[in-house]
Amino acid sequence: MEKVIYLLGRPDDTPGEVWGRALRTELAEKLRKLGVHGTRLNLDDADVSAARALRQQRLATQPQALLQVWIDSANDPLRAPLDAVIARYGVRQAAYLVTESVPLRNARHPPCPGERTTGFAQIALLQRPPRLDADAWRLHWQTVQTPVAIETQSTFEYVQNTVVRALMPDAPPLDAIVEECFPQEAMTDPQTFFDAPGDEAGFQRNLARMMDSVNRFLDLPIDCVPTSQYVLI
Repeated sequence: MEKVIYLLGRPDDTPGEVWGRALRTELAEKLRKLGVHGTRLNLDDADVSAARALRQQRLATQPQALLQVWIDSANDPLRAPLDAVIARYGVRQAAYLVTESVPLRNARHPPCPGERTTGFAQIALLQRPPRLDADAWRLHWQTVQTPVAIETQSTFEYVQNTVVRALMPDAPPLDAIVEECFPQEAMTDPQTFFDAPGDEAGFQRNLARMMDSVNRFLDLPIDCVPTSQYVLI
């Protein structure tokens, strides 16, 4: 089984609420009929509008939805029907074959298929700086940054997707795609985001530790997009 992540943009003539509903219902049903093994949708919608301060942008155009799909094979001929169906529901498509690692599984707020997961999911699109080779970059990300992120933030789910290769010729160059889930209050309260509600000193310690690790393997800004998470299949 392989995992493919699609980055989608909303058609200009479609209201956000209408588009989101179509992705959650019509597209999900079509993917089910195609026999996919699982689908997760991350949607930049009105439910995360309060998280404006958490947004960062590096790419010229950020995705407004991210579709994670588990299929038998990502080889081009076998993936063609999937690409064709998804293309009807989004513009500015990009797709990546990834390997998934789940350092922190969501045991606190288990998702209910078809419903919005509690809290919100922050999507980070990572690009390796030229100053680091691939092995050094991956080593810091997976062995240093991962425990720091979990220990200094109020994360209740942490999913790492290492990009194996882009599946579309015009896809932006990415090295990894990260999904981190946080409580709702973390959208607007930095102390809650950094797992130190009501504790300014603890907040500053966690922030400093996190930023020290981030600056060692990434060049800021990166692309961070707050989203609503839906497990569809």
